[in-house]
Amino acid sequence: MNKSSFNTQLERFDSSIPKDLPDRSLFMARLERYLPDLIEGLTSVYLNLEPMLEKLLQIMIAAHLERSIELKTLDLKRNLSPDWFEQPDMIAYVAYTERFAGNLKGVLSKVDYLKNLGVKYLHLMPFLQPRPAPHDGGYAVADFRKIREDLGTFADLEHLTGVLRQKGISLCCDLVLNHVAQEHEWALKAQQGDAKYQDYFHTFSDRTMPDQYEKNLPEVFPDFKPGNFTWNEASKRWIWTTFNAWQWDLNWANPDVFLEFADVILWLANKGIEIFRLDAIAFIWKRLGTDCQNLPEVHAITQALRAVARIVAPAIIFKAEAIVAPDKLIAYLGQREHAGKVSDTAYHNSLMVQIWSSLASRDTGLMTHALRQFPHKPSNTAWNTYLRCHDDIGWAITDDDARAVGVDGFGHRRFLSDFYSGEFPGTHAVGAVFQENKKTGDRRISGSAASLAGLEQALVNGDKQLEHLSLERLLMAHALVLGYGGVPLLYMGDELAVLNDYTYLENPEMAMDNRWIHRPAMPWDKAENAIANPNSLEGKMYHGLKHLIQTRVSTPHLHAAVETLVLESQNSPVFIYNRAHPLGNFVGIYNFCETAQTYPVWQLRELGIHAPFDRISNTKLEIWDGVVWLAPYARLWITQA
Repeated sequence: MNKSSFNTQLERFDSSIPKDLPDRSLFMARLERYLPDLIEGLTSVYLNLEPMLEKLLQIMIAAHLERSIELKTLDLKRNLSPDWFEQPDMIAYVAYTERFAGNLKGVLSKVDYLKNLGVKYLHLMPFLQPRPAPHDGGYAVADFRKIREDLGTFADLEHLTGVLRQKGISLCCDLVLNHVAQEHEWALKAQQGDAKYQDYFHTFSDRTMPDQYEKNLPEVFPDFKPGNFTWNEASKRWIWTTFNAWQWDLNWANPDVFLEFADVILWLANKGIEIFRLDAIAFIWKRLGTDCQNLPEVHAITQALRAVARIVAPAIIFKAEAIVAPDKLIAYLGQREHAGKVSDTAYHNSLMVQIWSSLASRDTGLMTHALRQFPHKPSNTAWNTYLRCHDDIGWAITDDDARAVGVDGFGHRRFLSDFYSGEFPGTHAVGAVFQENKKTGDRRISGSAASLAGLEQALVNGDKQLEHLSLERLLMAHALVLGYGGVPLLYMGDELAVLNDYTYLENPEMAMDNRWIHRPAMPWDKAENAIANPNSLEGKMYHGLKHLIQTRVSTPHLHAAVETLVLESQNSPVFIYNRAHPLGNFVGIYNFCETAQTYPVWQLRELGIHAPFDRISNTKLEIWDGVVWLAPYARLWITQA
């Protein structure tokens, strides 16, 4: 849109906005700032924009009127400090509400635990009303405007967000963009023959088009649900169902779907939600002849939704749940015309995968090469770094990256699946294969961080040395997650080195999905013991991790706007990178081996670090014959003394 057309549209909006709208000048200022982003995004996707924009304006005005003074004050603070989520003190904690504290009221009693750990961002896994089980862990949403009945009410949620806000903690909510449950009101009306709502979904009278699409579509859950389409007897039509038969994919080509989600996002933001995890975002646009993932319209739609949020509720940010190939991932933070205008954060799945890969191989060459291929992200965005999450681990290692370091990609992925499922001779890991695809050989892995790192095997065998090494592995890996830059995500229980939980097999609703092996109930007795007894097993993990968090908070070099430059390692078990901050270079060094290693100091000197100081141990490094000595699983955060 050229400047003249933009000004015309802005004038049209100005005449439509009530003159007595509270904070009208502020609303108009934001509208003027973000209207180009909004229109640019919508124009890339939708035709006949005028009626859509008029409806959208009314949605935004209504949400602006409903937004509380407290939240509008937060909006102003975030406008003044737009990098609030990029600060080194931003630590995220991820948990299932019911497994963490029973319900939303229970979470209130645990807020001080989170604050004392250093948490400033709480992601409670799906708490919006899902269909009856099975519901994919809550990702089959039946109502975006209700809380899951066993967890509480929206009054409970608003009270919780208020308390969290007072403690400086932002709440993150899962918002599933790709699909709704077949029990959702939209899907029910579609099944009843309502033409308006049938157009909210992708439906077909016969298999002609589904068969054409299937030629290029992968299967997400080949064990649970082969194929991407399901026959619905009520409507006598085939429904696009990427994930499960009871999760209906939405038709984002319909502008009414965009308007519905704009309204939902602003409504939830007015309840106190500050971070939206955009679930399954990679899948929302469909095009024949493609795999229907990561298409350009995905990023245009996200840009438009972000612009809507910036106009009405600029305190909120978006997190893209895009577990995709590395060359596709950067687009979720924005490239070219979308740079810095789409999601504010995105999962750095590759870092997580490469950490586990290097721990198994004791070689960081593949990780070094793969991470060096990442383009720089927009400076107003951040990676979400993590060691484990609620999901399985898929070995997202490309054949090209493997070949570049002399490794067979298929063979290495097979090795990792064998190693972490406990099948490889001599492995220390205890995990489980999830969703093996016989066609591709893909074998994903479930398991808690501690069990995958060897702690479960150590305790079963009474092996004190392996127990020690397992904790060292975990602390080294967490140090890398915390020190790489971005927003680190800590998964519930990892601060206590919680093991695999096999009780899920006793629950018929969970037994079919072994990802519940790493979704245990929070062991609050262990948490209390960890805090009180630093020398206990869980205490060593808790206090070791808390020390890393406190060190991170006091290290300005870890602001997410600073790029991480992975360096060529001079020793294959050692991973090294630099962060060039105005205060000076920050170098992270990590030993991925259970034996001591050395590292040449000349590489530090080339970066201007002549008197290396390790911020983790708070000591000046000793240098012997031009090398730094690295203990097994050493982790160093080095700056100039």
